[in-house]
Amino acid sequence: MTIIRMLLRGQNSQCRRPETDVKNPKLTSEGKGSDKGVKMTSFYAWEGETLILNILGKPSAKQDAIGKAKGNQLKVSVTAAPVAGKATDHMVRFLAPQFGVSISDITVVFGRYNINKQLRIQSPQQLPPVIAKALSK
Repeated sequence: MTIIRMLLRGQNSQCRRPETDVKNPKLTSEGKGSDKGVKMTSFYAWEGETLILNILGKPSAKQDAIGKAKGNQLKVSVTAAPVAGKATDHMVRFLAPQFGVSISDITVVFGRYNINKQLRIQSPQQLPPVIAKALSK
């Protein structure tokens, strides 16, 4: 094995692309145990017109569904398997019409490869019932 191959192999195994919110580069995550993002006491928060959600994901579910709040996280089940972030991508595609936004209006702040996630939804046009109910309290 050449030295270049060894160097490239070492770089690929150690380097992970950080998940970045393009609109706010301060909200990033660079791996496990990261405490980046917005600290919240509820599963949702507003930052101007942006809705921030803490999500507890459940991949490989029987159907796509938005569940109840559990502590400071909202349960969201998706049918996609948790392989290379595909479940998170599927979750974003599922949630976009629920909030009346395009897929590009939803940003994964952290948790792309984890069940614990934080999403930023830019200017939602509608709210799913569980969120609307929480807002009315």
